[in-house]
Amino acid sequence: MHEMSIAMAVVGQVEEAARAGGAHAVTSVRLHVGELAGVVPDALAFCFELACAGTVLEGAELIIESVAARARCGTCPGTWAVGMPPELCCPACGRATDVELLSGRELEILSVRWEDGPAGPRTREPIPEEA
Repeated sequence: MHEMSIAMAVVGQVEEAARAGGAHAVTSVRLHVGELAGVVPDALAFCFELACAGTVLEGAELIIESVAARARCGTCPGTWAVGMPPELCCPACGRATDVELLSGRELEILSVRWEDGPAGPRTREPIPEEA
C-alpha cells in the first residue's frame, strides 16, 4: 500500500514547515489528489492518521479534494473529462496521438493550518476501553 509512504512524506514535509514556522500543533492539512494519481482516499486518510502519531500533526484533520482528470486534443479544440478508466481518445475527432492531459495527476499539499506559540498540555479523550 503506497498510501502509507505518501502519508509519511506529507507528514514529514508539513512537520518540517510547521516547526520552522514555530507551530506547536497542526490542526488541518488540505490536499489535492488527482483522479489518475493512483491514490485511494480512504486508505490515505487511514495512513495519515497513523503517520501523524507522535508528531505535531497528531489529531490533525486531513481534507482531501479530488481533482477530475481532463484532457485536450491538439488536433481540434476539444477538451473532455477523462474519467476512470481513462478515455484518452478525443471524443470530437477520435484521435489519440496529440492528447494533452490537463489535470488528474495532482498530489499536492494545498494548505496547512497550525497553532503558533508554546505548546500547552496535551489532552485526549480516553477511549471506552480505557475508562
